[in-house]
Amino acid sequence: MDSIEAGSVVLRQLGPGDIADITAACNDALIRRFLPLLPQPYTEADARAFACEFAPGQWTAGGAQFAIADPDTDRLLGCVGVTPRGRGVAEVGYWVAPWGRQRGAATEATRAASGWAFKQGFARLEIRTEPANGPSQRVALAAGYLREGIQRGGGLGGDGERCDLIVWARLPDDPPGPTPRLLPDLPGGELSDGTVTLRPIGPEDAEDVYRTHQLPEVIAAQVPPEPFSRDRAARRCAHAESHWLAGAQAALSIRDAVTDTFAGEIGLYYTEPATGQAMIGYDLDRGWRGRGYASRAVRLLSTWAFERAGIARLIAGTAPENVGSQRVLEAAGFRREGYQRSRLPGVSGARIDDLLYALLPDDPVVSPTRTPSQ
Repeated sequence: MDSIEAGSVVLRQLGPGDIADITAACNDALIRRFLPLLPQPYTEADARAFACEFAPGQWTAGGAQFAIADPDTDRLLGCVGVTPRGRGVAEVGYWVAPWGRQRGAATEATRAASGWAFKQGFARLEIRTEPANGPSQRVALAAGYLREGIQRGGGLGGDGERCDLIVWARLPDDPPGPTPRLLPDLPGGELSDGTVTLRPIGPEDAEDVYRTHQLPEVIAAQVPPEPFSRDRAARRCAHAESHWLAGAQAALSIRDAVTDTFAGEIGLYYTEPATGQAMIGYDLDRGWRGRGYASRAVRLLSTWAFERAGIARLIAGTAPENVGSQRVLEAAGFRREGYQRSRLPGVSGARIDDLLYALLPDDPVVSPTRTPSQ
């Protein structure tokens, strides 16, 4: 097989000269996390078997196992494989070594390997990623793959436990990538007004999220009205990027801009992409209430939603007795539009009413200096 030029990388066959780099890469913590069935520790003998036995077998079976290499040094940066699954379907998989990251290597390699696969006659290509593996999902999107759904129990962890996988697919006549996203990334990775900073929720926020969701008033306002377990909080934070990339939810921590201390959460739920309507919700830890942080957070997120995400209408709801939350929304420019009877599940099986608020892009917004206390 001749090498394939793919932007800043080259795809070529694996060989004995790659064994040392394969060994080092497959002992990397991040690769091991998402390829849990690799031998542990991963030895040179394992790498030799991969390069000199498994990879040639992939080619013999009608698939491929490419080395992703630097075009100048020929050093291995990672691998991308095409595995036939029958009926014209193949699965594409990839990994990149620590020294090959942050240069678009996986995306360019996946695009090139996908083009090669279609030329071989495959009619459908699939990628499967764990919900916690945000970087791999970004590669799938950048390579033009479309998210199709969740394959429940589709993966197997190193401990033998089944795990869910996200299924992505690409067909030969799909438009070239990247796949459009409903919710873009934040400019510079965060939003800030100098007092409050909003940053995407991540695994490092799990303990703060768990603590906040033990507060009775926070529990009562969430759906369903149940306290978070530590596992649920950890899973929510680990999967937050996946929901953002899917265009379903942008979950952010509310932080003090000076100390970077966690103060609460705010989320945008893209409930109706077809009509351009999204919903926001928020909560603050008790020590941060009464400072106008919630209103500032709502303003920041609303501005991003209108100006960057192209959302046409934002809605929010509060319990009729939650006067503080109503003041937050009104300070951010939201207008009360209706009273929805028995809309939400309450504690102990009760139903609770909900006040509906909405904000449009041209609605006036109160100055932050006039923000009432929450």
